[in-house]
Amino acid sequence: MAEDALLRYAVVAAAALLIGACIALAVAPLPAGPAPGGDVDRDTLFQTSTIDALLQGVYDGSMTFDELATHGDLGIGCGDRLDGELVGVDGEWYLVRTDGRAYPVAGTATTPFAAATFFDPDMTVTIDEPMNLTALEGYLETELPSENLFYAIRMDGTFPRVVTRSVPIQEKPYPRLADVVANQTVFTFENVTGTAVGFWTPALAEGINVPGYHLHFITSDRAAGGHLLDMTVAEGSVQIDTTTNFTMALPLGGDFWTVDLSGDLSDDLERVE
Repeated sequence: MAEDALLRYAVVAAAALLIGACIALAVAPLPAGPAPGGDVDRDTLFQTSTIDALLQGVYDGSMTFDELATHGDLGIGCGDRLDGELVGVDGEWYLVRTDGRAYPVAGTATTPFAAATFFDPDMTVTIDEPMNLTALEGYLETELPSENLFYAIRMDGTFPRVVTRSVPIQEKPYPRLADVVANQTVFTFENVTGTAVGFWTPALAEGINVPGYHLHFITSDRAAGGHLLDMTVAEGSVQIDTTTNFTMALPLGGDFWTVDLSGDLSDDLERVE
C-alpha cells in the first residue's frame, strides 16, 4: 500500500510539473525575431513612405531614426518637414541643412521618407579615368548584373569637385517638392575627401522610389554634404551591394492617407532630381 501511495504521489507530482510547464510556456513571451542586422535583414532594402508622396508635399515625419537604424547602417532620405538631407554611413546618421553643415540626428526625431540597408558589398568597380557624375553613373550601369534589382552604392575618395544641395524646412500648407527645390541652397566643394552613398532603383519601383540613382554625399570629417547633384571623380573604386529583397512601411496616418498617388509624377521628379 505504501508503494502504491508513493506511485500515485509521483504521478500527481509529474502531472503538476507538466501543467506548470505548459502554463509557463503559455504566458512566456514568444522568441524574438532576428536581431537587427542579422542574416535575414542584411539583403533587404527598407523604405518608409514613397517618393510620389514626398513629391506631393507629404513632409510630416512618420518614423523615428531609432527605428530606421534597426533596418540598416547605410541610407538616405530627409528630415521631418524636409529639414535636411539625410545621410547614413557606418551606422551614423546625419542631416545636412541649408547652412551646408551635417548634424547628427536625434534618435527620437522623425523622417517622412527614407531608405536604408545593411551594407555588405558584393562587387567593386574600379574607376581609372576622370569622370563626371553622369559618366560615372552610366559606366556603373554597364557593370550591374541586372536592371531589375536594387543596389546600394558607396564611394569613398578625394574628389576634385562635388556639388550638393539642401532645401529649407517647410511650414504648412506644404508646397510640392518641385517648388521647394526652386529655392534650394547649392554647395560646391573642391578637392574634398568624403563618401557618396545611396541607391540604384529599378524601373519597376517607379513611384515608390527614384528610378535610377539617388545619391547623397558627406565629407570624411562628417561636417558637410547634401543631396548629390554633380561630382568629378579622378580615380578610385565604387562598392555595390546587390539587394534582392524590398520592404516598405507606409505611414499610419496623416496626409499620406488622403494624398492621390494614382498620377504620373515623372515631370515633377525630373525637376527635383
